[in-house]
Amino acid sequence: MKIGLMGGTFDPVHIGHLIAAQSVYEELELDEVWFMPTSMPPHKEQAPGASPEQRWQMVCLAVEDHPAFKPSDVELRKGGISYSIETVLMLRSRYPEHEFYYIIGADMVQYLPKWYRIDELIKHVTFVGLRRPGYETGCDALPAPIRKAVRLASMPQIELSSTGIRQRRAEGRSVRYMVPDRVNDYIEVNRLYEA
Repeated sequence: MKIGLMGGTFDPVHIGHLIAAQSVYEELELDEVWFMPTSMPPHKEQAPGASPEQRWQMVCLAVEDHPAFKPSDVELRKGGISYSIETVLMLRSRYPEHEFYYIIGADMVQYLPKWYRIDELIKHVTFVGLRRPGYETGCDALPAPIRKAVRLASMPQIELSSTGIRQRRAEGRSVRYMVPDRVNDYIEVNRLYEA
C-alpha cells in the first residue's frame, strides 16, 4: 500500500490540511493518508493551545467521513519530541510492505538538509512537497541524494494557518468554514483558543 503521512501539531486541524492531503492522495494515487498529531514537534517553541487529547479528537472528527484518511496516534502515544526518523522507522517495522510518502509544505522543502538524520530518513520515505503559488520550493538547491527523495505535488492556494485560526478565536471571531463543521463544534463546545 502507498501511504501518505501527514504530521503536524494540528492545533487545530483545518481545511487547508485536508485539501493538501486530498491533493496528494489524488496526484500520487495513494491508498491512504495518515494524520499524525505530534506530541512535541522539534521545531516549535511554543506549546500547543489545545491538549494532545483535544488535538487528537479534532483530527479524528476531521477525517471520519473520508474512507482513505486515517488518524494515527503513533507520535502522541510515544510522547516527547517527535523526530520524523523515529516515527518512520517505527512505521516501517510495523508495516514493512507499505511505501511511505511524507507530505510537507513547499516552505519546508528547502530545510530538509537540516532535518534530524535526514540521510537515513531519505532511505525509508519519499517526501512530497506541496507546490503553492508564490512559494519557491528550493528543490533545485538541495543536495542530490535529498533531491532524489523529493516529489512535488500541486494544491490550490489556501491562505489558512492554525496560528491565524487561534488568533481569530482569541479575538472572539468565527472560524466556521475554516475548519470542518464537526471540528468547529468541538472548538466551540470546549471553548478552545478563547482569550
